[in-house]
Amino acid sequence: MTNKLEIFDLIVGEGKTCVKGALITTQYKGTLEDGTVFDSSYDRGQPFQCVIGTRRVIQGWDQGLMGMKVGGKRKLLVPAHLGYGERQMGKIQPNSNLIFEIELLEVLTRDD
Repeated sequence: MTNKLEIFDLIVGEGKTCVKGALITTQYKGTLEDGTVFDSSYDRGQPFQCVIGTRRVIQGWDQGLMGMKVGGKRKLLVPAHLGYGERQMGKIQPNSNLIFEIELLEVLTRDD
């Protein structure tokens, strides 16, 4: 994995575009480089909501989901400095690179 965020569109959506400050609803799976799943909204049985682009989630998400459209699915290869950096978070060891597969279900902006 490089030191840069890598973004792969697995499915290009056709719905509303993810923009800074939007409330988004996603389903996702997060894995370590060895394939260990550290978090999954699928396993919890409910989608994850967050406001994007405002530093409420890791920078890899803030940067990697911009421009994505509802109905799309993306794979993000997040280098450690755009993830949790030197912090340990559960199964995530310090300085871990992270891999996410994220489905974008809904985007709500102030206009809605």
